[in-house]
Amino acid sequence: MTNIISSSSISPLICFFVFFFWLGHGGAQGIQHSAAAINGADKIRSQFLHLLRTRRSPQVPLTVEPSKPVRHPLFQQVPTPTFSEAMESCPKADIKNLKERLKEENFYLHTEAGEQGRLPVLILSLKDSKQKRRPAVVFLHSTNKNKEWVRPLLEAYASREYIAIAIDSRYHGERAHNLTTYRDALVSSWIKGDTMPFLFDTVWDLIKLADYLTQRKDIDPKRIGITGESLGGMHAWFAAFIDTRYAVAAPIIGVQGFRWAIDNDKWQARIDSIKAVFEEARVDLGKSAIDKEVVKKVWNRIAPGLASIFDSPYSIPAIAPRPLLILNGADDPRCPLDGIKTPTKRARKAYAKAHSSKNFKLIVQPGIGHEMTSLMVKEASDWMDRFLKQ
Repeated sequence: MTNIISSSSISPLICFFVFFFWLGHGGAQGIQHSAAAINGADKIRSQFLHLLRTRRSPQVPLTVEPSKPVRHPLFQQVPTPTFSEAMESCPKADIKNLKERLKEENFYLHTEAGEQGRLPVLILSLKDSKQKRRPAVVFLHSTNKNKEWVRPLLEAYASREYIAIAIDSRYHGERAHNLTTYRDALVSSWIKGDTMPFLFDTVWDLIKLADYLTQRKDIDPKRIGITGESLGGMHAWFAAFIDTRYAVAAPIIGVQGFRWAIDNDKWQARIDSIKAVFEEARVDLGKSAIDKEVVKKVWNRIAPGLASIFDSPYSIPAIAPRPLLILNGADDPRCPLDGIKTPTKRARKAYAKAHSSKNFKLIVQPGIGHEMTSLMVKEASDWMDRFLKQ
């Protein structure tokens, strides 16, 4: 293993805030904040960071353990997906023998103690690039898939002189053992309340990933983007919110209003995507059917604050002034457009206040449900080029 020592830390001002309000709980190594006075965005980031730390395994040195390419990646769905037209459509540079010119790296990044603290990482880049430091983009897969699934995106970005990175989310890919690993982890979280497998534990991994990426000699630490599809879109949203080293974000079919869905009885589609944990809670709560109370209690248990203080109306505006592109389908039942009216309105206000209105954009594709399309892939690609290739 190779030891990685973070070169950045939380500012003294933020450390004081965390100490004063959270009785001495420090922040995760590596999250950068401005030297300006603490504002609302800093406060909510500090609160979220405190939450992440409350359910962590013992901390270990950030280390790199070499691994081998995964020849038969695990998908937790039947039938196994084999092709994505949208990902194959990502713009590529016209390079002959591209696959032969790609450098592939496979390794585990140890983010905390325990089996799930072993983060599988896949990186693709051009072998013969003349650029000393290149922009980087992190891609995050959707539910039940894995880092190998997004390889077409990695290859496309690598062809255009990016360092392209993918990981396996918690209980997915190499971090899964069978077809029910993720489902079982969600149920266990409800029962024990000791992990946050739905979203937040992977966000911790992404903080640690940023520690690693910002120290690589071939990456410009000020030009790291993050994007993802569905579950990966939510991971990208929260990683960009908590860690300002992710300089550009483009969550795809992931941004939604969790509290809005509860208040407006529009939670069913999201719940159906991970129904086992809600059924377990329904039984425990003595209910004949899943209802708003069940939904609210599950979120509070497995992702505290997801439907309240860390929901999109508060965390999305906190990404300002860094470039943020939100891509959704007009008919997406899991991410209803009415549920993101408030967060987008607040985001526009935050970006305008920061004199960076051009850095925020919402693209809604008509006639599209919960689906990543070629248009979305192209728009995300253009967004990264616009802000990371300057």
